[in-house]
Amino acid sequence: MTFQEFLQTAFSPVNTVLSILLILAVLYWLFTIVTGLDIDVGFDADMDVDIDAPDGQVHVPENPSPWIQFLTFLDLDIVPVTYFLTISLFFTWLGSFYLEVFASIQVWVSAVLVFPIFLGSILLTKLLLKPLNPFFREINHKGERPHDFLGRTGRLKSTIYGNKIGILEVFIGSDPMTLMVKSKDGEKIEYGETVFIVDEDPNRKYFYVATEIRF
Repeated sequence: MTFQEFLQTAFSPVNTVLSILLILAVLYWLFTIVTGLDIDVGFDADMDVDIDAPDGQVHVPENPSPWIQFLTFLDLDIVPVTYFLTISLFFTWLGSFYLEVFASIQVWVSAVLVFPIFLGSILLTKLLLKPLNPFFREINHKGERPHDFLGRTGRLKSTIYGNKIGILEVFIGSDPMTLMVKSKDGEKIEYGETVFIVDEDPNRKYFYVATEIRF
C-alpha cells in the first residue's frame, strides 16, 4: 500500500471521523507529556457509585443502573478513562481501516459495522488492561491516607448537590487522582468548579467539599 492509498483509506467517508479523533488523542497525549498538564476532558454524569479512597474499591448500590454495571464491568473504576478510550479508539480505527482495505462493501454497511467494531474494541481493551489493574490502583492512590486530602483543592468532574455523589479530580504532585465527593452543606456546585476538601465520611467512602474552606 502506498502512502497515498493509506491516506485515501484513512480519510474515507467512513474513517474520517475516527482518524480525526485519533489524531486529536495523539495530540492530547503529546501535549500532556511535554507540558505535564492535564486537559479537562471530563463529563458531567450521574455516578451512582461509592469508591473507598484508600483502595479504590467500587461499592455498587443494591440496585445499580445498567450503565454503572457496564462501567464497572469494564474496570473503569480502576483504569483511567482517558487511557481506556484512547486504546479503544485506536483498535476501532484499526478494525475499520482494515475492513475497508480487505472487504469490498458499501459505504453504509461499513459505517454500520463501526459500532460492533467499537464494542469489540472496548472488550479487547478491557482484556489487555486487566493485568495492569494493580498498577493503575497504585498510581491512582499512591498509598495516601484519606486525611492527607483535607484542605486540598480539586476540580469537579460532575455537578453535585444535596446527597448526590460526584467525582473530584485532585493532583498529588503531577499525579491525577479521582475521589468520590459530596457537597458539604448540600449546596449546588457546578461541574468544573474548583473546590476545597473540607471533611470526610466516617466510613471513608467519600469526602465533603465546599467552594471555600470551612472545617
